[in-house]
This record gives sequence, structure tokens and C-alpha cells, in this order.
Amino acid sequence: MRNSVPDGPGTSDPRPVPHAAALTVRPRRIGADRLRRIALAAQGFDRPRPARPDAGHIRRTMERIALLQIDSVNVLSRSHYLPLFSRLGAYPRERLDGLLSRSPRLLVEYWAHEAAFLRPDLARSFGWRSQRWTERLGREAAGHDEAFAALLDDVRGALERHGPMTARQLDDLLSHEIPERPKDHWGWNHTRVRRAAELLFYGQQIGSTGRSPQFERTFAPLDVVHPALAEPDQDPQQSARTLVAAAAGALGVATLDCLADYFRMPASLAAQGVAQLEAEGLLEPVETPMGRPAWLWHEARAPRRIDAAALLSPFDSLVFNRRRIEAIFGFRYRIEIYTPAAKRRYGYYVLPFLHGDRLAARVDLKADRARGRLLIRSAWAEPGLTGEGVLALRAELETLAGWLGLSGLEPGTQGDLMDALRRTGL
Repeated sequence: MRNSVPDGPGTSDPRPVPHAAALTVRPRRIGADRLRRIALAAQGFDRPRPARPDAGHIRRTMERIALLQIDSVNVLSRSHYLPLFSRLGAYPRERLDGLLSRSPRLLVEYWAHEAAFLRPDLARSFGWRSQRWTERLGREAAGHDEAFAALLDDVRGALERHGPMTARQLDDLLSHEIPERPKDHWGWNHTRVRRAAELLFYGQQIGSTGRSPQFERTFAPLDVVHPALAEPDQDPQQSARTLVAAAAGALGVATLDCLADYFRMPASLAAQGVAQLEAEGLLEPVETPMGRPAWLWHEARAPRRIDAAALLSPFDSLVFNRRRIEAIFGFRYRIEIYTPAAKRRYGYYVLPFLHGDRLAARVDLKADRARGRLLIRSAWAEPGLTGEGVLALRAELETLAGWLGLSGLEPGTQGDLMDALRRTGL
């Protein structure tokens, strides 16, 4: 029997009441233009660059984006420096170095979105991941003889006694302190010491105070790295809420896979965080051109205009999720570092160029430090790139060269944008 409006005095239209499902309010729709602006504002591209970037600007940027991915490729710059340049311009890199090394540290290293520097309050929320590594460590120890268990204890003890050290330094120290251990023993060479230290690090039994000049991870006791790490959050549900909230704030609007990918969480764990935040009214279900269910962060901003001009590292958090970038910006992007040279389409170290609210071009760059030149090995235009955009790219390349301590630009010959860049006087 269908529900109907009962007749009342003067009524003659007993039309059926819609079924409850029909009364469900559809999520509001966010159009493509607004979606781009929300995504860019969440990543810190909604405000002009400061005239004199300082530590305060770095701190506020990290409150937004939460982490900086680490990568060893140094053809242009270490990757963790570049996202701050994209948002702040020519900031003093030594300021970031200080915030990474001086106590209390602004950022600590852990395996978040790959290896990354991230806020300490977030690093302690990876107890669910560190537990898996601890279990793996136990399996490895059980699969070998007593030497591996002894090695784990000796690594922890050496760091407690002597402070931060790289795996190579640990190996040298342990070889000196325990000379009776033969160097050719499987558990007492640099490779095995490093393996032990890395497993302890991933299990959050030790931490890292940063990277050496050779870009080796420097290990240390957790309380030396940051007090917050000494008590990791072991509640998966609370961790899920914390990490999804940080990801949602950094993305503005996102699908479940994007929220999970920001910290490389299992989708099932991210879904728990989404459910909690939606129930609290902090995430709102919305429809977007991304083609999947999406959620809008309650503090997300949608400025009327974005006036950014920025080169983006291949490891920038704006372009972490390639499917998201293609859905929002119509920009198909793949890192070709590990692609054989003959099969690369755009180049080795290709940076997208953000102009306004569009990804308008891409350039393959290399810092020739010996000659003091920024090499533009190729340059490619995206549909809709304007003459103003070409000039903005030229200016951004000059700013980048100066920030890297290079004296000028040197154009190559590859790409449909190179002639236009040359016409600017390059």
C-alpha cells in the first residue's frame, strides 16, 4: 500500500507521498572550474607569494600540505625543496634545513607518501603501518640465526649511546666496538646493518634526524627525533580520522582513492576515516567531474580566481595522484625517469607549469652546476596556453635559476613550446 496524504478539510488531492528514498537529497554538484580552484587553494596556490619568505611562511605552508616527498634524484634539486619554491618563490633553503634539523623539528621523516618529511603530529599516526613492519622484522629475525636479533639490539644500543648515525657509521662503530664479530658474517657488513636499521625505522622503533650530505638517512632514538614519536597512536580508527582529515584539508575535495593515496593508506582504513568525518559534518559528499563519489572538506575555500604561476616538482603533492590530475585539469602526466631515453615522450625530469588555474605547459629541466646554467632540455605547451603564459613561464624559469644559484638559462631544441620561449629573448 502506498503512503498518501490523508484528506483534510477542503482537500481533494490525495497525492501519494514520495517514497523515503525519493526524499534523499542529492549531493550538490561542484563544476569543473570551481573544482580546480578548490584543489589549488587547498594546496596553497590561492595567495600571492610573499615578498620575503621566512620560516613562518614555511610553517604555514606545511600546515596546509602536511608533507614533502623525498627523492634521491638531484638532476635539478632535491625534491623536498621544490614544493615550497612553487608556493613561496625564492625562499632561503637553509631555513627549511634548520626546521628539519633543529629541535623541536617542524618535520620528521617517515614512510608516508613514499619516503617523506611530514608533521610530527601526523607521523605518530602510523602505528598501524609500523606494527606491520615490526611483525615483518620479527619474521626476518625468526628466519635467521641469533646474529640478526643481536644486530637489532646492537643498533638500538649504539644509537642510545652515541646519538644519530647513518647505517655506514653504525657499521664502522659496531665493527670497532665488537671486533670479535667477523666482518664476513652475514649480519655484520654494511648491507645487513643498513637492513636492520631500516627495519627498525619502518617499525618506528628508531627514527631519523634527517639526511647526510650524501643523502643517507641518519638514524636516532625516537625521543631524540621528536617527543611526539615516542608514543605512536596505536588506535587505527583514530589514526584513520587524523590522516584522512589532513589529506582532505590538503586536497579540498577528493575521492576515496585520492584521500587514501595522500598517505598511502589502505582504502579500507581511509574509508573508516571518511565515515567518521562525514558523521561529524567535516566531510560533505559532493558530485564532481571526477566521476566517482567525492567529499568536500568543511574548511575548503573556493576563490573566485587563481593567479598562480609555478613550476611543480614531479613529486609535488598537487600531482601525487595522476588520475586525479587528469580528471581535474585534463593533464595526463607520467614520470619518465625510469623510462628508457628512446621511449620518453617529454623528457627525464619534467615539471608541469601552473598558470592561473590551469596546468598550461611542461618543461624538462636540468641544473648544469659546473657551467652555472639551467638547461631547458624540452618545453611543451598544453591546449590554451596564452602568450601571457609563455612570458610567465620565462619569468618563473629565471626565478628558479636564480634560486638554484645558476647564472642563466640555456634552451634546447625539443618541444613545441621552445620557439615561443626563444622569442621572449631566451
